[in-house]
Amino acid sequence: MSSPGARVMLWDGGQTDAYRAGDPVPVLPEPGGAGDLLDRQEVAVELGVAPRTWDGYKRDPRVAEHLVVICGVEHWPRGILREFQQARPGKSGATGRPRGSANVLPRGQAEDRVAALLAARPAITISEACDALGIAPATAQRALAQVRGKRIAELVEAEPGLSFTAAAEELGYPPAVRRAAVEAARMAGNRT
Repeated sequence: MSSPGARVMLWDGGQTDAYRAGDPVPVLPEPGGAGDLLDRQEVAVELGVAPRTWDGYKRDPRVAEHLVVICGVEHWPRGILREFQQARPGKSGATGRPRGSANVLPRGQAEDRVAALLAARPAITISEACDALGIAPATAQRALAQVRGKRIAELVEAEPGLSFTAAAEELGYPPAVRRAAVEAARMAGNRT
């Protein structure tokens, strides 16, 4: 019953008893039922994740309370795993656009439109830029970093004693985005 490569080998009690008694060994039920208990390796295959990924997921209360330990080996019911799969972390947090969809705003215009948004509100978020301009999160993130970087570089050029970080702060960029903006300013080649 154990998955290939398991450290602890487990056998079905009915099959073991029949074998010892010299009786015909009964066939195990076909796998795939909601009540099947799966070990760590089998869970990883069932969910399509690496076993190490499962090590993090198994702490989720939706599956942790269904843990069954058999001879020291952790198992989870297939039905619970299927429910978890439908709502597991990362499934609803897609960061890109749906396949085949396009930005409403042509890519070449993103930086100019983002520049206008930043002028009005330096702390604008990627999500807000996406909503305002109809662009993908990756496009908004790239344009925000580029425009912020250019503005930092321009300010540092105008005030040579100012550091990139101080310039980002002076421009009102939130701490969470300063590192990307400062890196973009450095990439602009205005100052190393």
